[in-house]
Amino acid sequence: MQQTLKLWMLAAILMLCGTVSFASCSSNEDNPSDKPTIERITERGTLLVGTTGDYRPLSYKEADGNFWGFGIELAGKIAERLGVSIEFVQTSWPTLTADVLAEPQTFDFAIGGITITDARKETMLMSDGYLCNGKTILCRASEADRYKSLADIDRPEVRVMVNPGGLNEKFALANLTHAQIIVHEKNEEIPSQVAEGNADVMITEITEAPWYVQNDPRLAAPLLAAPFTHGEIGVLMRKGQDDLLALVNSVVAQMKADGTLRQLHEKYGLVYGY
Repeated sequence: MQQTLKLWMLAAILMLCGTVSFASCSSNEDNPSDKPTIERITERGTLLVGTTGDYRPLSYKEADGNFWGFGIELAGKIAERLGVSIEFVQTSWPTLTADVLAEPQTFDFAIGGITITDARKETMLMSDGYLCNGKTILCRASEADRYKSLADIDRPEVRVMVNPGGLNEKFALANLTHAQIIVHEKNEEIPSQVAEGNADVMITEITEAPWYVQNDPRLAAPLLAAPFTHGEIGVLMRKGQDDLLALVNSVVAQMKADGTLRQLHEKYGLVYGY
């Protein structure tokens, strides 16, 4: 009787282990996060792209919900290479890193005015650069002669406006210790705030400033040819997506080689530096 009980208990344990093992294997097979990124995207049939939609002419969301811009068109080329449709997911500069790293994942990568930095590359992946970048200013055209250097801006009477959470704010706080720093929530509203006299200077990028100068005669970018910093803009994504990173880099390289990237620069009035 005791021997029979032992055999029954052993059989029960083996059955339980088999069930757990099967469930574990089944769970791994059904878990999308265990699949290569490109395989997940193609199975989904849609590329999910995070973008702020507040950065003309790289990424802007119109009132009707449509996105346009340099980065938006590049994202379209990447989706085309993957053979899938595209869906834009709005993020923001203060939440950009958290949104890239969010669980569950909210989008496959982020694009649109994102500067390649060592700090970002420590925790995330960044593509090769597709656009040269650097810090500069927007000011009223009537005061363009007033600002010839960073020192001319860093004065107590100068009101400098920046958007929160991004590199513009970080640059201003680090380099403008005497000027008045005003944080304005919506990046796309700052140029008009400067033009209307609610601020004197906007810290911006050489990728953004030309568009506003071309579209608002009240504004000027007197230091456009001499940016305070030099860098590149790239595509940002979470680590572990090396297959997607390789594909993005391949698309960027192809666009450089066939002239498509230069055409996009010309379309949006941007300096081509490759």
